[in-house]
Amino acid sequence: MSSKPRTLSSETRQIAALPWRHGSNGVEIMMITSRETRRWVIPKGNRMAGKTDAEAAVIEAYEEAGVQGDVMGAPIGWFRYGKRLKSGRVQATIASVYPLEVFIQLGAWPEDAQRERRWMSTEDAAAVVDEDELAELIRDFDPGRGTE
Repeated sequence: MSSKPRTLSSETRQIAALPWRHGSNGVEIMMITSRETRRWVIPKGNRMAGKTDAEAAVIEAYEEAGVQGDVMGAPIGWFRYGKRLKSGRVQATIASVYPLEVFIQLGAWPEDAQRERRWMSTEDAAAVVDEDELAELIRDFDPGRGTE
């Protein structure tokens, strides 16, 4: 998987955060539920004017998961998924994933009433997501390796 995916003209580009921490049994990933379907996902959203994609990923992690920390400057990869719109239409979307080392977990955050959040092992987190490319990114994530 190349670090710069070829984006099809019909695809929407998004950014995503992969919130992680060192747990007692290794690396843990903060997973959240989506608002509409309640599937397990990672925080993601649209690119933001005036912000780098890494800065936007930090904002999404705060708003959707209630976590704060440091993000690596480069994405660890990307994944494609079908974003279901309110109209019922599915929009082809590609999201670049930025690892965010979590230092603060808030008790209240902007979307806390709309989502569940849970720390999971990388194996469990990879198993609960629907997107194969995201599962692979989670399974292969190694904070000691850095970005490629």
